[in-house]
This record gives sequence, structure tokens and C-alpha cells, in this order.
Amino acid sequence: MSLKYLSAYAPSVQQQVQVLLDQNRLADFLLKKYPKPHDVTSDGALRDYAMDLKNQFMRKSNPLSKVAYDNKIHVVNHALGLHTYKSQVQGGKLKSKNEIRVSTLFKKSPEPLLNMIVVHELAHLKEKDHNKAFYKLCEHMLPDYHQLEFESRLYLTQIEFFGAIY
Repeated sequence: MSLKYLSAYAPSVQQQVQVLLDQNRLADFLLKKYPKPHDVTSDGALRDYAMDLKNQFMRKSNPLSKVAYDNKIHVVNHALGLHTYKSQVQGGKLKSKNEIRVSTLFKKSPEPLLNMIVVHELAHLKEKDHNKAFYKLCEHMLPDYHQLEFESRLYLTQIEFFGAIY
């Protein structure tokens, strides 16, 4: 079994996850930690959720023009969400739009995992690359960012091998 969502992690970590998979206990692990999914299920609710985080941590960053779930995001390409920046000339003025899209796989996920994805995409408003400053900003907004990123990869692994748990 290839653990594509965990390929960047140490072999010892992958082995531990493999044991959980072999024993069909990954879902139990996730459900014990996260017994229920969030209730942010509409695009409007997702926008409100993202705006609350943005206003709390990044009030001075560029505005968001769109926040939505997107069923076209292929998580296989290592994308859990997408941020886009568009600029266009309108009537002699340069207008820009910032959009955040979250994979619909996370419509029925635990709230902390959705939070991690939204924080990740918001951080891209300020830092375009995955560099030290980017991850520092993610950790500022969400101190356990890296643990939640790992657990979101466990969640995706569970879906890949055994299907949804919520």
C-alpha cells in the first residue's frame, strides 16, 4: 500500500500508520479524537468562517472576493484547498481578486482540519510561497498547525482506503 498523503513523513511514522490501516483502526483513531464533523457546509458559511479568521489575524491583508467549496480540486495533486489571485484592468484601473477554494472532501470533516486548511489558504494572502515566513504565519494563526496538517493527511488516507467516516 502506498501512503501518498504521508510520503514526506519519516518511514517510522508511515509504518505506524500502516499498522493502523492493516488493523482497520485508523477510523477509530480519528473518531476518538474528532467524534463529529463541523457544520460549515455551505459556501456562505465557509465564507463567514474564513472571514472571521481573516479579521482576527489578518485584518490588514487584501480582501477576499470569493470563498467556496470546490469539487474540482483533486487532492491527489497535493491540494487541499486553492488560493487564486487575479488582476485585471477595468476602466483604466487595476483590480485584483483573491479567492479561496476548499476541496469538498472537507465539507464533512472535523472542524480543526477545516480550520487548518482555511488558515493555510489565508496565509497565502501574505506569503505566496511555502517558505519559513509562510509556516510561521500559519503557526501564529493556529499553534498546532503542523499536527493538524498531519491529521488531515491521516483523514485523507482513511478516505482513500476505507471511505468516509462521517
